[in-house]
Amino acid sequence: MPLTAITAWEGLFDRLGVPQGGAQGQTLLVIGGAGGVGSMVIQMARALTGLTVVATASRAESVKWCRDLGAHHVVDHHGDIAAQMEALGLRGANYVYSANTTAKNWAAMVEAVAPQGRILLIESQAPVDARDVMRKSVSIHWELMFTRPLFNTPDMIEQHRLLNEVAELIEAGRMRGTMTRNLGKINAANLTQAHALVESGGMIGKVVLEDF
Repeated sequence: MPLTAITAWEGLFDRLGVPQGGAQGQTLLVIGGAGGVGSMVIQMARALTGLTVVATASRAESVKWCRDLGAHHVVDHHGDIAAQMEALGLRGANYVYSANTTAKNWAAMVEAVAPQGRILLIESQAPVDARDVMRKSVSIHWELMFTRPLFNTPDMIEQHRLLNEVAELIEAGRMRGTMTRNLGKINAANLTQAHALVESGGMIGKVVLEDF
């Protein structure tokens, strides 16, 4: 919970600058809505903002997961995301939160983001060209949950505060955990299985190992 909660919260509120309690009439596109981080982003956006939340998913079970978490709309990331949003009456995403492979989804993000919008990235396994969004005057933001502790930033205490707020939301039933698989003890066999699930690209939520 702390890993996905911090990544989602900092990305939405500290990096993208989404106003809590605000952003009515604006749209958030969550790339990889059924994953661990994406699942938290959907819930936080619904619980704490007025954003219209659009998540990407392709399989029936992942689409249902995103809808159950509160996504207003779900679009298929294997298709034309921008065209699907336009068909829903949405003229681009004011905010794009990419919780999946950046390079693979970059072209779709460039097309779907609204002019003067904002894009948030959480991984960088392959390069992308920031010049692709220059024409739209789009800003690009990075989120790494370790930045504050790595650099001992003056606002490091904010992670403590945000986790307390997330805990209160969960206890109040406004958010829920994202664990969908518990493979049991931490050992070589279970760790190999867990990695295979994540690397398949079809994992919903988070897989957990516990104890030794």
